[in-house]
Amino acid sequence: MPIRTDKPTSPGRRNAQARDFSEITRSEPYKPLLRPRRRSSGRDARGIITVRHRGGGAKRHYRVIDFKRRKDDVPAVVESVEYDPNRSARIALVCYRDGERCYILAPRGLKVGTVIASGEQVEARVGNCMPLASIPLGLTVHNVELTPGRGGQLARSAGTGVRLTAREGDYAHLVMPSGEIRRVHVRCRATIGQLSNPDHNLVRLGSAGRRRRMGRRPHVRGSAMNPVSHPLGGGEGRAGAGRPPCSPTGKPAKGGKTRSRRKPSSRHIIRRRRTRRYG
Repeated sequence: MPIRTDKPTSPGRRNAQARDFSEITRSEPYKPLLRPRRRSSGRDARGIITVRHRGGGAKRHYRVIDFKRRKDDVPAVVESVEYDPNRSARIALVCYRDGERCYILAPRGLKVGTVIASGEQVEARVGNCMPLASIPLGLTVHNVELTPGRGGQLARSAGTGVRLTAREGDYAHLVMPSGEIRRVHVRCRATIGQLSNPDHNLVRLGSAGRRRRMGRRPHVRGSAMNPVSHPLGGGEGRAGAGRPPCSPTGKPAKGGKTRSRRKPSSRHIIRRRRTRRYG
């Protein structure tokens, strides 16, 4: 998908880029699948900010996505490929033979008029959803379940995909984009293909206002704050931190261990992801 660069009519437009949306075939969403979307602006149930730099932004409706793909052996036709403001990948509106419509994550190369299906014995082609036990080894998949029947949780952002490399007993081995190798039960489902919009991370926003319209507030360095606001704040001029980098609450921010216990899913990780070394 090409990236569009406009004429530099202002400093913000000079450095800004945008996608050309050439793959989008419908501008208006399918209204029965829209839901109101309430935003918390990074606050929890107590009203305390637990995620910083969130708030504001343009209003948007939530599109109900079918992450489970459980209508087995009922073919569906792709009616349109649409833009979803709530995620980086494109979505596709499909119509099943029985008349039901739903949104799915659109893989790369999915065209209007393509017939897709779900089930254990369907053909292994782009857009079809199958259990990992039925998918040929070596294929790239997305929207992978971690628990059978729960719906896809892995590889849902633009351009991502995991590779099915092996099957051992009741578990399949998946190679993540980060390099991590994880075991997933063979009854979990996945969709064939790589997700659409692979150039999403190459687009330059160009201005702070464009970031604000996306719901992101300014990010201020801790060393630029007062001592009352951050452990790294204060000092005359550009003072050194005097301690390892940390969050406003003092939690280590560059490689320090913060987990108090191992999660149950950790036993399914065969190889950890590639870690970045600091210092």
